[in-house]
Amino acid sequence: MARKPRRGPMTHKRRASIPICVVTGMTIAAAAAVTVDHFNPATGIASTSTTTSPAPALIKPDPKITPVPSDAPSPSPDVLATVLGPALANPGLGDLTGQVTDAHTGAILWQQAAHTPQTPASIVKILTTTAALLTLPTDQRVTTQIVQSTAPGQLVLIGGGDPTLTAEPVGTSGYYTDAPHLDDLVDQIRRSGVPVSSLVVDNSLFTGPTMAQGWDPADIAGGSITPIESIMLDGGRLNPFADYSPRTPTPALDTGRTLAQRLGLDPAAVTEGVAPTTTKPATPVAAVQSAALSTRLRDLMVHSDDVLTETVGFEVAAARGFPPTFDGAVAAIDQAMQDDGFDTTGTQLSDASGLSIDDRLPAHLIDQVLAAAAGIGNPKLRPLLDTLPVAGATGTLADRLNAPSAGAGWIRAKTGSLSGVSSLAGIVVNNDQRVLTFTLISNDTPPEQARPALDAVATALRECGCR
Repeated sequence: MARKPRRGPMTHKRRASIPICVVTGMTIAAAAAVTVDHFNPATGIASTSTTTSPAPALIKPDPKITPVPSDAPSPSPDVLATVLGPALANPGLGDLTGQVTDAHTGAILWQQAAHTPQTPASIVKILTTTAALLTLPTDQRVTTQIVQSTAPGQLVLIGGGDPTLTAEPVGTSGYYTDAPHLDDLVDQIRRSGVPVSSLVVDNSLFTGPTMAQGWDPADIAGGSITPIESIMLDGGRLNPFADYSPRTPTPALDTGRTLAQRLGLDPAAVTEGVAPTTTKPATPVAAVQSAALSTRLRDLMVHSDDVLTETVGFEVAAARGFPPTFDGAVAAIDQAMQDDGFDTTGTQLSDASGLSIDDRLPAHLIDQVLAAAAGIGNPKLRPLLDTLPVAGATGTLADRLNAPSAGAGWIRAKTGSLSGVSSLAGIVVNNDQRVLTFTLISNDTPPEQARPALDAVATALRECGCR
């Protein structure tokens, strides 16, 4: 069974994003110091004096983000096809489907089997992010809470669907941006004065299988995924600072055991169960909240985080009246797409992240979505563009299209990679200052061949003066 390729252990670093169109003006003024040696022939004594020339007037820095002109010329499809020809002839692209669209007009400029479903890999996350933006408020947060059980001395840890909770000390960062801290729960429990002798982990929010169809269990140890449960620490990572850290097969139970240890309890005092179901609500003891949805969406896109994506998919499912399961998430994503007018014909998904080898979708759908976000579509989709990695700068594009590549800083795109599958989908400003969207899906060729070939096509779009 195909698996997501390993990149090996990586230190988790977040680079600052580089705006696509930035012009910075700055002049540095400095006084010039001049040392002069003097010799007096009458005394035979040498002396040294220093004079300083007056500094020129300071000039105030005036950084600007310059928008693309509204009257930038639209590319000619024939000229664009000619420009792309050499890059598209690369056999490393394998079985390629794709589409390029003028974001300003929505006109399709180039297609290649764009309506033929292919295995897409992680560009599926574009659909999940789109569905979230169309369904949920961008400031929505997920709550993890502690309540009292009916048994004396027993507390219940209730998972609310947040995989970003971290065991790192308060004041430091875990894997995810602005993640809540387990120690905040510990402090609140201690301040409450409630005695604690045992702990129950309520992992009942998510129902159904914890692994999607088409996932390989080897990807747990490989670092791509953990069973999708309603509570975990740092996405189930055993090393919270590595993108592809090995994951735990029991994320919810591990979270409860870590909390118990922080409270001075024996981990053996932790069991799985459900919160009290009585007519009277359980007494709350402690609670923490995730970062806002907008922050979580950027994390899942920039770093292509499969676990965070799946939990957001479950969140979308619940909001649309579907069960918080893989099937429910897929149904909710499809509904969100269709409700906003997107053609989902040919799309068959088993998960929300694109990790499944059974996923299929046409390049046309992804490019529709990107064009709507970058052009005259639904304004709710504008934030999608900010979640895309920047070429040569951030996330999964930090080590691709680096300067002196013409695409560095000008291409923003979501990557995708499985064994035999590579994809790239995003936006680019060409040399005529026209914004184009593109979606490229390569199947049946190794990523080490397909990735540079896809990058070359995207770079050709950037370099194109295709009027």
